[in-house]
Amino acid sequence: MTFKRLEIGIFLRLLGLFALLYGAVYYMNRASYVLALFAGFLIIALVLELARYVTRSNKELASFILAVKYRDFSQHFNEEHTNPSLKQLHQAFNQINSTFRQLSAEKEAQFTYLQTVLELIDTGIISYDAEGHVEWVNESFKQTLELPYLRNIHALQKRHAVLYHAIMQLAPGSPVIVKLTVEQKTMQLLLSATSFKLQGRNFTLIAFKNVSHALDETETEAWQKLLRVMTHEIMNSVAPIASLADTLRRHVRLEKQKATEPLGYDPDLLDDVEEGISIIQHRSEGLLNFAQVYRNFSKITTPLLTTIYVQELFNSIQALLTRQLTEQRTELLISVHPPDLLLQADSRLMEQVLINLILNATHAVEGRPYPQIQLLARMGEKEQVVLEVVDNGTGIPADLLDSIFIPFFTTHPNGSGIGLSLAKQIMHLHKGSIQVQSVESVGSVFRLEFPATVEAKLPKA
Repeated sequence: MTFKRLEIGIFLRLLGLFALLYGAVYYMNRASYVLALFAGFLIIALVLELARYVTRSNKELASFILAVKYRDFSQHFNEEHTNPSLKQLHQAFNQINSTFRQLSAEKEAQFTYLQTVLELIDTGIISYDAEGHVEWVNESFKQTLELPYLRNIHALQKRHAVLYHAIMQLAPGSPVIVKLTVEQKTMQLLLSATSFKLQGRNFTLIAFKNVSHALDETETEAWQKLLRVMTHEIMNSVAPIASLADTLRRHVRLEKQKATEPLGYDPDLLDDVEEGISIIQHRSEGLLNFAQVYRNFSKITTPLLTTIYVQELFNSIQALLTRQLTEQRTELLISVHPPDLLLQADSRLMEQVLINLILNATHAVEGRPYPQIQLLARMGEKEQVVLEVVDNGTGIPADLLDSIFIPFFTTHPNGSGIGLSLAKQIMHLHKGSIQVQSVESVGSVFRLEFPATVEAKLPKA
């Protein structure tokens, strides 16, 4: 219909143009120059109007294409008060604009949804181009590394050189684990990368997740399985030895009591045999007790969680250790902020952990001019409860820090090497973590962090 109207309009205008040309020629032949000139002006006007009539659809189309180029789909073409020949064209333009607006709205909604999801997950994500310009980074990345903003990936080298070099060497499809310390907190990050091309630009997307807790749990579980087997075998092997040694010792003692005169054996030799058997029995029983204690602790699977006032917990521990600390002339300072801080934990297991850490600290401060141990509690930045045992002792060598939580590893001659490994196990059962910072000749800090819970907050008045 539009094209038919356009053809009719062109035909009528051409017909008028020929009529005016005929009139102009007619009046020129009649020497009526005024009328001929007037007809000439009408011819010019009609030619211009014909050109406008023919090209106005092209102008509308050019205007629409320009709007599409700049993604401006807000333009509306009048369908009611327009030339009938352009009405159908305007309707088509408006339908296309409506479709593009709908697609744009759906795309924006999908982008917002995806961005919201990426902001909520606990995996850090960053995307940067070939020049290192950061295209996008989520909140988890910023919070984990405590970076308020990052415009270029190369700026990461100044803040976290270890992580930066790991990212630069990271190959797509080959995840790696990086150990990183951020604001006195050590974590292990699982890094993975992928490359893609978008609008002619090459991008690299890096994702990392803090897997410290998962790795510690796996490591603890592996140690527990190994130690269960070891303690089982130790007890099965040593128990008969201890029993046999006890039997032999009793037989030797009985024979010594029966003998009233020399019967051809050396009494001193028999005494030595009895003493040797006693030593075997004593050491065997000690090994059995050690294996039994660790086996009992390794069977702890579910702590009995109760609401604990941290101040009362600290006071109880101080009362238990006051005499020993006084004899060693070691000062124990207690600080709880806020004073009525609450904690969801197993009080018996927490006492075990803290007492063990304090006793370890007493060995560290032994021989120091002013031996001092601090037992601190506070609320962390993320509403988690933090307990710390701080000493001004000799510190732990850097090359031993990664080994102190390994079962049976100890630097004390009389130590068993299970205290810190049990502390780590107990903290994992509480869904928490234990970390250490130490500087030789300055001291050490053992930090216990518990997950944020409603009960950990201040009680309401």
